[in-house]
Amino acid sequence: MYKLLPGILLFSLLALPMSAFSHGEEDHEHVDEAEIQQTESGTGWRLVRSVELGDSGKLIRLVLVDHAVHTDKTIYSAAINRLCTPGDDFCRIRFWSEEKYVPEKASLTVEQNKHLKADYLVNKSAGMQHLRWSCSVNPDKNNCF
Repeated sequence: MYKLLPGILLFSLLALPMSAFSHGEEDHEHVDEAEIQQTESGTGWRLVRSVELGDSGKLIRLVLVDHAVHTDKTIYSAAINRLCTPGDDFCRIRFWSEEKYVPEKASLTVEQNKHLKADYLVNKSAGMQHLRWSCSVNPDKNNCF
């Protein structure tokens, strides 16, 4: 009887932490998803998806800006500062204010390109950095597309 008791206790102790760990891991995954979602959105904008540029491993982030504030350039700056870091060799973000125009892939249709609000690119290996605006966001005809 003495030999069975430690076995039962050992089994009970092992079963409890494993089940608690599994449950804790499930909860942890949900917390991580919420944290990720929080870091990929901000006031006036939300990351819809990231798509790979060909087979390069480089991602283009496709962001939706609230249409009501799509002319507020600070919204775009906030998204850029959240999604790109100064150490990034490559960072590209494209912005729309209507979700139906946010593409599923890196290439854009004529209609998706027509509704693009801004395009941010840093490509250090090519020596490129730009932030281009649509004329609906920045009406300066010399600096908009």
